[in-house]
Amino acid sequence: MKQLKKFETFQHLHHQSAPFVLPNAWDAGSAAVFERTGFKAVGTTSAGIAMSLGYKDGEHLPFETLLDVLTNIACSVAVPVSADIEAGYGAFPEEISENVQKIAKTGVVGINIEDGTGNPEQPLSDASWQAEKIAAVKKLDLPLFINARTDLYWLKHCNPAFRLQSAARRANIYREAGADCIFVPGAVDTQTIHQLRNGISGPLNVLAGSGTPSVKLLSDMGIERISLGSGPFRASLTLLKTIGEEIISRGSFRHMTEGVLSYDDAAEWIHPPKK
Repeated sequence: MKQLKKFETFQHLHHQSAPFVLPNAWDAGSAAVFERTGFKAVGTTSAGIAMSLGYKDGEHLPFETLLDVLTNIACSVAVPVSADIEAGYGAFPEEISENVQKIAKTGVVGINIEDGTGNPEQPLSDASWQAEKIAAVKKLDLPLFINARTDLYWLKHCNPAFRLQSAARRANIYREAGADCIFVPGAVDTQTIHQLRNGISGPLNVLAGSGTPSVKLLSDMGIERISLGSGPFRASLTLLKTIGEEIISRGSFRHMTEGVLSYDDAAEWIHPPKK
């Protein structure tokens, strides 16, 4: 019942008058910090999880390891958690269905599933084949929100003149197959996002990045969800790089001491006292 309630809450976030921002965590600690700072739900970043554990992104992380990480994240927060499962860790709808059932048992109430293949010769899955995978997951009838991602813009695939039309076509095929929301990472300029919004039915998710319009502008365009992707993870690595360079080159510790949480505060953020 608790998981069903989280699923319903997560669904509702996609049908508000303004978009909600979904931060992407890579471990229990980052998820807890996002919850503590006020976010209403947490997503995961496949890149952040994989890289933090020493793997390349793109389903190189062992599936069982992913399940362990998702369980840790889902158990660390009270807000709904949505998992980036990349292409589903399977080639066939039946494989993906089995994997999704295991993923649902971790406590997450949403998934991202993408049509990028990682194969340079065929970078995108056939749209109809991808729709079969989505439909197979939908038939499981789990309390699981399906965010179908198309990588046309992310991979800069196909002729730019036809990219918008192709992305909208794929998106609407995925919606008909049962996707609850469509994610189009790589679309960043106002005109493109506006055209995608007009051409795609149902909730639309965009990825925040350099050049992305403000939350207010995205709200005015009718965007329902804004993901942060691997941005926070990469920003954290950048801070670590800055800390290391300061120590090595200057022999000082300002970046790791000024304005940071104390040991006790950090511990309390990750493991708040029970009421």
